Parts: sequence; C-alpha cells; structure tokens
Amino acid sequence: MMKKTVLMLFVGLVSLGIYAQDATAKIEFKSETIDYGEIDKGSDGVRVFEFTNTGNAPLVISAVRSSCGCTIPKKPEEPIMPGETGKIEVKYDTNRVGPIRKAITVTSNADVPTKVLKIKGTVKGPGAK
Repeated sequence: MMKKTVLMLFVGLVSLGIYAQDATAKIEFKSETIDYGEIDKGSDGVRVFEFTNTGNAPLVISAVRSSCGCTIPKKPEEPIMPGETGKIEVKYDTNRVGPIRKAITVTSNADVPTKVLKIKGTVKGPGAK
C-alpha cells in the first residue's frame, strides 16, 4: 500500500514538473492587418494593434520593428499576464503621399516568437479627389 502511495506521489510530482515546463505565452491579435483606407496628407497616423495573451505564462514583447523609418511602433514595456490584453501602437508618417504597405515584426516569448503585422492604405495629397 505504501509503495503505491509513493508511486502516485512521484507520478504527480513528475507530471507537475512537466506541466510547469509547458507554461507558454501565446499572442493572439484581434487583427494582423490595419487598413488605413484613404487618408489625407498630414492626418493622424496613429493606429493600434490589440492582442491578448491566450497562454498560461506572462507574455513579454522584446522587440517591435518596422520595415521602414516612416512607421514608428511602440511596444508595451510590462509583461502581459495570461488572459490580459495589450496594445502595440503604430504611428505612420502621413506626410508621405502614396500607398502604405509596411510590415511590423513583433518578437516575444510566445509559442510563435515572431509575428508580422501589416499596415496598408493610401495617403492622398492635397487637392486629390
């Protein structure tokens, strides 16, 4: 009887150890593309990508990079706890007239460590119809 109890206790501890290693952060974006549509030159270029940590470990975003200096992303500095939401703010330089086609690369400790977000749209020049 004692042997069985010790064995069950051991199996319980081993599975607990395995579970602890399986704790992962997961990042799930509400949308992975933001469409600015047609916007006027010089208008507000700030948009927000919302995401949720759907994992069971704190999510830490280590870097957010843009494919171009015309787009400035801002990442959350604090870890995002499981079940909580966070925001990545993107500011596009709307003084650049023409099509917007940019990628923002998000690096984190999530199960998928790299996510690519996209922004698209068109900045209209003055007098454009």
